[in-house]
Amino acid sequence: MLLLNPGPVTLSERVRKSLLQTDLCHREPEFFDLQDEARTRLLATYALDPEVWSAVLMTGSGTAAVESMIAGLVPEGGRLLIIENGVYGERIAQIARQYRIDHEVVKYEWMQAPDVDAIIGKLDGFSHVAIIHHETTTGRLNQIDRLSAACKERGIGLLLDGVSSFGAEPIDFDGGGIAAVAATANKCLHGVPGAAFVIVRRDALARAASRTYYLDISRLAKLQDARNTPFTPSVHAYYALVEALREFEDEGGLIARHAHYLALADQVGSGLAALGIEGALPDGESSVVLRAYRLPAGVSYPVLHDALKAQGFVIYAGQGGLSNELFRISTMGALRSTDIDRLIQAIARVLR
Repeated sequence: MLLLNPGPVTLSERVRKSLLQTDLCHREPEFFDLQDEARTRLLATYALDPEVWSAVLMTGSGTAAVESMIAGLVPEGGRLLIIENGVYGERIAQIARQYRIDHEVVKYEWMQAPDVDAIIGKLDGFSHVAIIHHETTTGRLNQIDRLSAACKERGIGLLLDGVSSFGAEPIDFDGGGIAAVAATANKCLHGVPGAAFVIVRRDALARAASRTYYLDISRLAKLQDARNTPFTPSVHAYYALVEALREFEDEGGLIARHAHYLALADQVGSGLAALGIEGALPDGESSVVLRAYRLPAGVSYPVLHDALKAQGFVIYAGQGGLSNELFRISTMGALRSTDIDRLIQAIARVLR
């Protein structure tokens, strides 16, 4: 069964076998060696300086990392501007409400790109801005570079949800105002669920709040720097993350993974176009990680999903009100061009 949903992903045999490692106590030095390697390799993914940036690990899904970032890095007295054009922007707004963080939401329709000029015009009075990089609701890759530069000019920290982009899409960590990026092991890095992380500037950590207990990013960072951990982490998920990061490096790193995803995504798009199935967004507006497509006339999502699952493929529905219009296909995971050929053939059989 090949997973074409946006995480968890189809694992390589190399990563799957890493889960068979020996049982390991999280208070032994061997675990802290594993934790150190994971943190070092996460920074190396984007060639980041460990004196400037910290990789803070935690056990949980990508949302745990986003919650840790939002709850921890907007200080008491800070004010957060949230850019929302999909489900995951809405999730950040809900996190801000539950932690009673002073915030404002700039809302766009789910199929709409944020108006960067309008957002820049609203930045005064905010300490932080939060935006989704790859909004998997529609597959849109939100453009962040000009916003990031504007944040840097004003001394505003940009908090980026990179859950579905980290390891596949370029992120300019040092050229703009990025204070932190939240992400997870089980998407573009091809690990397993259970290990999440925030890549955060050390100077931002120095100003962190402490609104949450388990996800307190400041405490996690301090203890991990001291080869320690406050709680029992998902040890085997860390094994898989480290092996996935080793595989990532062996396969050519960020540039190679981006190119691989792009080739597969374009192959899906051209194959579906030949069957009369249109992409949901204009060319150049989607990520290489996931793209949304219009359901073919006369075929509901449940029919398409179930027919493809019977042939060994799991696809993803549109979310909310888009569930009757769209389906989504992700090219994350241990997928090859021959897998995409088989997928297109399977869809063709459904349409016939």
